[in-house]
Amino acid sequence: MDLRSFIRAIPDFPKPGILFWDITPLLQDVDAFRYSIDRLLDRYRDVQLDVIVAIESRGFLFGAPLAYQMGKPIVPVRKPGKLPAPTHAAEYTLEYGSDTMEIHVDGVSSGQRVLLLDDLLATGGTLEATARLVEMSGGVVCGIGVIIELTQLEGRKRLGGHDIFSLIQY
Repeated sequence: MDLRSFIRAIPDFPKPGILFWDITPLLQDVDAFRYSIDRLLDRYRDVQLDVIVAIESRGFLFGAPLAYQMGKPIVPVRKPGKLPAPTHAAEYTLEYGSDTMEIHVDGVSSGQRVLLLDDLLATGGTLEATARLVEMSGGVVCGIGVIIELTQLEGRKRLGGHDIFSLIQY
């Protein structure tokens, strides 16, 4: 299945000059969404991992069904002030500014092998910050999965030697 037909590009969102890659059509199509989850499951089924860390908010949409299918816990990474218990925080830069991500201090235990999951790899800032959060918690990133990768932005370079799997590349 060609998932590109389920992604739409929205110019000037959230700010002028930014091209937003909208996954809503993919989510609205049962077969395309199922196909996406099944491909992630195929890729990570045999990877030794302990927990899935999903990134706010679209990463949750793929992380939750994958965690359910794999029988693994899911840990959310969110923007500041959204998590109720004590957190670790990591700041990062993105195409149009900077932001911070947080994870519960007890979300990942020392030595746990972690799969990071998000909808998009662009410049790599959000995923890099999330990897730092996992490491602050004592975890080890064993893979990064995304639905869309914008290869021209070279986010892979920012993520060093991490194993990265993307379903769609632009």
